[in-house]
Amino acid sequence: MKAATIAQLKKELQFKSQEDLTQLCLRLARFKKENKELLTYLLFESDSEEGYIEAVKEEVDQMFAEINVNSYFYIKKSVRKILRTIKKYIRYSGDKATEVELLLYFCEKLKSFRPSINQNTTLKNLYIRQLEYIGKKIPGLHEDLQYDYGEILEELSF
Repeated sequence: MKAATIAQLKKELQFKSQEDLTQLCLRLARFKKENKELLTYLLFESDSEEGYIEAVKEEVDQMFAEINVNSYFYIKKSVRKILRTIKKYIRYSGDKATEVELLLYFCEKLKSFRPSINQNTTLKNLYIRQLEYIGKKIPGLHEDLQYDYGEILEELSF
């Protein structure tokens, strides 16, 4: 079965009643965890972006605290998982400022992580790639945010 385009879906959804739309959303939420998480964000957390950012930061803190530091292999796996989780939450938000703020927070946590990421080339390269990515995203923000995030980015650079 081939999936319909967004335009086709939008056109079809306009003809559905509110009750039908509610049922479609609930059915969609049952199939994938990401659908449920996105729906949760849209319904409950999209009103307060600051609260959402803080909740994500708390989850990131917890994930960093749970990293197995016995070997760099486990550290790399855990750091990649944390980054995947952050990227997922960024996709839910869709806000560029949220994206930059969460990625900067990730870089701050990674830089202050012990054992140092400088001892491992893979982790160091991942860190540098994220800094470069953030550097490309900052010019698309409001001027005040550009300055603030630019300052933080300078502090995080080697």
